Amino acid sequence: MADIASPAPDTPSARRPVAGLLLAAGGGRRLGGRPKALLDLHGRPLVENAARVLREGGCDPVHIVLGAAAGTVRERADLSTYETAENPRWALGMGSSLRVGLAALAGSGAGAVLVSLVDQPGIGAAAVARVIAAYEGGADLVAAAYDGKRGHPVLFGAARWAAVAAGATGDRGARAYLAEHRADLTLVECADVAEPYDIDTPRDLYRLALPGAPRADGER
Repeated sequence: MADIASPAPDTPSARRPVAGLLLAAGGGRRLGGRPKALLDLHGRPLVENAARVLREGGCDPVHIVLGAAAGTVRERADLSTYETAENPRWALGMGSSLRVGLAALAGSGAGAVLVSLVDQPGIGAAAVARVIAAYEGGADLVAAAYDGKRGHPVLFGAARWAAVAAGATGDRGARAYLAEHRADLTLVECADVAEPYDIDTPRDLYRLALPGAPRADGER
């Protein structure tokens, strides 16, 4: 993997802000058709926790891509302080939601986007902040790593968005792009501050009730 690149002529602290992009469109096929954004975490929809994590980690603005049961998500979840976009083709997979999100960020002035998934509540603001710190140090392609293995969140500098969107298909999202550009990728170890598990099947739902699981109000 590449080391963190040298900063641009601007000082790292002067780099343009990082937008957060939360992919929350999935229909929860393996959960029996329960949209993941609406899963319960301490009495609130899971999407609220995921969006808050991005903001607390340093993302501004935060955009959320909705899809399955989008109307119900808007009714039940308090997303009033975030930007939202709807992916009518969410059933085609994560790639379509990534394209919708990147299109929504066009013209935002953000220097980079940090992409996270709604179904990973074990990844909190500390991991987000570490990935952003690598960007502020000069890198423009960054991913959190867990015991050396690439995971989420992932950050893309703005100059990479068009190519990322062009290659985003099916459920692979940006996986092909990351594989093609692995020599440019900076990995930031986060295993000491986060757990990258997914809520994919009914057997995973117990994780939402674990003691110490993140709360939508920021408490633990």
